[in-house]
Amino acid sequence: MSDENLQPVFQIQRVYLKDLSLEQPNSPSIFLEQDAPTIEVALDVGATPLQDGIFESTVTITVTAKVKDKVAFLVEGKQAGIFEARNIPADQLDPLLGIGCPNIVYPYLRANIADVITRAGFPPVHLAEINFEVFYQQRLQAIAEQQAATAEGTNTVQ
Repeated sequence: MSDENLQPVFQIQRVYLKDLSLEQPNSPSIFLEQDAPTIEVALDVGATPLQDGIFESTVTITVTAKVKDKVAFLVEGKQAGIFEARNIPADQLDPLLGIGCPNIVYPYLRANIADVITRAGFPPVHLAEINFEVFYQQRLQAIAEQQAATAEGTNTVQ
């Protein structure tokens, strides 16, 4: 093989909005409420191999706004990217897909979420920057703890 074939390759093929939904179960009465809403944000990251050296990376955000006990709105968005990642060592590929790709995809999702909330008649929710490296490490730790608990459970069963 030539040296060119062994060089690491990482390219963005496409970034796209995969899913976006908005629910306003208490409209229009919720617009008459005077209290400030409480905002809850949930985050998930995923990566799926599509073919040899081609991966889809997704970032999913769910934003729920409540006034007292009533849901003002619920927005769920999933932004995705297709990435080419070839000749990358196995120990570097998982962090690339779990940290690098979400860092590329997330700003698009953040803008789409703010836009749909504004179009729904609410003040925009400006989502904070996310440290995907910390998120990635937390996920690895949770998986390790779950595997350890499962191993303990199987060792004690007789």
